[in-house]
Amino acid sequence: MIQRGNGPVAELLIRTACDGLEALNIGGLSLAESAPQSLTTLAPFRGQEAALGKAMTAAHGLTFPPVKGSTLGKEGARAIWFGRDMGLLIGPDPDPSLAKHAALTDQSAGWAVIELAGVGTEDVLARLCPVDLRLAQFGIGASLRTELKHMMASIFRLDKDRFQIMVFRSMAKTLHHDIKTAMEARAARG
Repeated sequence: MIQRGNGPVAELLIRTACDGLEALNIGGLSLAESAPQSLTTLAPFRGQEAALGKAMTAAHGLTFPPVKGSTLGKEGARAIWFGRDMGLLIGPDPDPSLAKHAALTDQSAGWAVIELAGVGTEDVLARLCPVDLRLAQFGIGASLRTELKHMMASIFRLDKDRFQIMVFRSMAKTLHHDIKTAMEARAARG
């Protein structure tokens, strides 16, 4: 508590969804929180998809993502498919010009964002997800919304053996536990 004016005022601390969850290295795989970035959903207004894409190109060097895909822009900006008629801008705060063409909603504090990396990531995720995440079916830059064990998740392939996984903030500890258990099971298999 700090003292201001006539009485004490609570000093609030900003914490990420994964604050306090340990980074893991099990069986050649790593699990760690992604570096915090701005997350903004983009929901194009009816008939504004093309205009939104042009505004995104001018402002961030990328376009609205295709279904189950992503686009990369300047200065680390990325847009991933986030559901029907929905994209997620990751990295920069959205340029104000985008608001003429889409509903913009800050999601930065609402999601737990982790990265799973290393040879065998697909094996770990196969224990948790009902979809085929092998490279031949889910290439670099692919994005989808699916079930991960018993949670709804967004999964994005960053590289050959590296995935970004997002769940609602309230599920961060459960996500960490479930992936850790799958990593241990894979490592025990040898």
